[in-house]
Amino acid sequence: MVQAKTWILKQHFEGFPKDSDFELKTEQLSEPKDGEVLLEAVFLSVDPYMRPYSRVRMQAGDVMIGTQVAKLTALYGLEEVCAIKPGETLLVNAAAGAVGSVAGQIAKLKGCKVVGSAGSDEKVAYLKEMGFDQAFNYKTISSLEEALKNASPEGYDCYFENVGGPFSSVAIAQMKAFGRIAVCGGISLYNDTSPQTGPYPHLHMIFKQLKMEGFLVSRWEHKNKESLKRMLTWMQEGKLKCKEHVTVGFENMPAAFMGMLRGENIGKAIIKV
Repeated sequence: MVQAKTWILKQHFEGFPKDSDFELKTEQLSEPKDGEVLLEAVFLSVDPYMRPYSRVRMQAGDVMIGTQVAKLTALYGLEEVCAIKPGETLLVNAAAGAVGSVAGQIAKLKGCKVVGSAGSDEKVAYLKEMGFDQAFNYKTISSLEEALKNASPEGYDCYFENVGGPFSSVAIAQMKAFGRIAVCGGISLYNDTSPQTGPYPHLHMIFKQLKMEGFLVSRWEHKNKESLKRMLTWMQEGKLKCKEHVTVGFENMPAAFMGMLRGENIGKAIIKV
């Protein structure tokens, strides 16, 4: 008999997740039958999307979900939603995370100017190391509006949105006419116990004729094989780099999940079982 451990969503999160929201369970697995295969997980993933998905896709008592799709998310947000073109300017927030850091690098490969926002000086240094043209620490600037204008006085053609909230309200006002916004996430909203309110972007959307589209990476699943080949080639050529924030120990998975939501990671947050 093989012993397996699982993390259970003991109860739905109310506000920021707590240790008491999770429960570690152990079960005995039967020996594989003819034609069956027993797999052992060596690394696991924690991602921001797990927080809102837990509310809409899970019930109390379910095993915690987790799927690693950061690189494909970045690629499809740029190519399929933004339809980004060489010479354009891209804004990425949460830019030092798993998705944002890859989105910025892909945009550079496509001949674009890239501006990134992150939450620490260490993360800003990482973005510059990854080739971002401009990067700033949103926690230490005096004005987000001025920081965005200084980084790209002419405005932004594309905006890869990972944060939402007040950042989004300010960023939308900096978009160029016919700008495109790929809404990948809204991590500033995930742990709210009551909905955030305006300001609202309608006039900017109308007069600048902006396109703003939410997306799930599964929409382009039929392209995954070719897309993964392209990105693997970029990585082999040293054109695409992916940093990993590794937490050791399956028992530390809730702590890693909560740390990721606090922004403690640079790059992809993973668990080494």
